[in-house]
Amino acid sequence: MKIQESAENYLETILILGQRKSQVRSIDIATELNFSKPSVSVAMKNLRQSGHIQVDEDGHITLTEEGRKIAETIYERHTLLSSWLMKLGVDEKIAAEDACRIEHVISPESFEAIKRHVQ
Repeated sequence: MKIQESAENYLETILILGQRKSQVRSIDIATELNFSKPSVSVAMKNLRQSGHIQVDEDGHITLTEEGRKIAETIYERHTLLSSWLMKLGVDEKIAAEDACRIEHVISPESFEAIKRHVQ
């Protein structure tokens, strides 16, 4: 299922924060992305309704199986593409920014071809 780029970014951020901390809350996401708490709350409501996250009674956010699959796909793309661009001589900050844009639009076929080439 194709979801919006912003939703993919939120899911990826939840995955990354979950690797750093034992529990993820909306305020953590807002801080990480430098977004307002109300904006993040709306996004979390939408992701919960679409079945990509679960939120417990204490406000702790976890990825559903579907949400985790999307987050891991986007994260893999981001890390591989930014690393590859840096190896090509692109500045680290620019490589990360470009990878963040590319990761959402690249086809699975093209990404797999780049992945094979890099490895």
